[in-house]
Amino acid sequence: MSHTTYNYETLVVTTPSEYVYQVELNRPAKLNAMNKAFWRELREFFGTVSTDSDCRVVVLTGAGRAFTAGMDLAEFFTLSDLHEDTARRAFQSKNIILQYQATFTAIEKCPKPVIAAVHGACVGGGVDMITACDMRLCSKGAWFQVKEVDLGVAADVGTLQRLPKVVGNDSWARELCYTARRVESDEAKEFGLISKIYPDRESLLKAAFELASTIAGKSPVAVQGTKVNLVYSRDHSVEDSLNYIAAWNMNMLQTEDMKNAMKANMTKKKAVFSKL
Repeated sequence: MSHTTYNYETLVVTTPSEYVYQVELNRPAKLNAMNKAFWRELREFFGTVSTDSDCRVVVLTGAGRAFTAGMDLAEFFTLSDLHEDTARRAFQSKNIILQYQATFTAIEKCPKPVIAAVHGACVGGGVDMITACDMRLCSKGAWFQVKEVDLGVAADVGTLQRLPKVVGNDSWARELCYTARRVESDEAKEFGLISKIYPDRESLLKAAFELASTIAGKSPVAVQGTKVNLVYSRDHSVEDSLNYIAAWNMNMLQTEDMKNAMKANMTKKKAVFSKL
């Protein structure tokens, strides 16, 4: 079912099941390449859905035969678009990069878990994007490429910062970033970029929606608190992170969701949690 609240040029938002939103990159003729409108709209979507009580999980997909070809180079800014003064050009360039970074950081900052369901190509900015997601699934035949060095630039929208932490193998991550070589689905799973591989796009989406529905059935207080603390802990010491969760749960332990969950466990019935 299409979601009337979210109307975009480059994205289609639907509600495949209760509390689950699907946001699909929708430029199939361009292999879902990321144009200027995309960078604005995806940031707006995750900013808005963060406080949408009808959404508890987001599934991120791509329309057509590829997840995304990455940056739309036909719409990418060039130095001719910028100020002729070197310092002012540098400030302009930095501001554009920061805006693009904020688009994918919005995925990470969104308290709702985000599942990336990848089929076909996931290139350049696509890798930046999925490393900001909580979980990554793919279909057989999906492939991944950190393409930026082939374009004469260092990746600057999140891959260099997130990929090594996501896969836990600094050597492998550096190899991909230095060589721009293509990685097939089996290797991506072996090194932890992907958690599961499915035979085709149909089975991939089915599994992604089932996973999303399972998570959506849990306490939104517990799930969203878990995501916030996982993200915090990644970038802080164990001691700081323990203090953070203690401060977080001194409030959240007062939720009615605990009582509902315990009652459901004792009665062997499914717990129902109110909107957050």
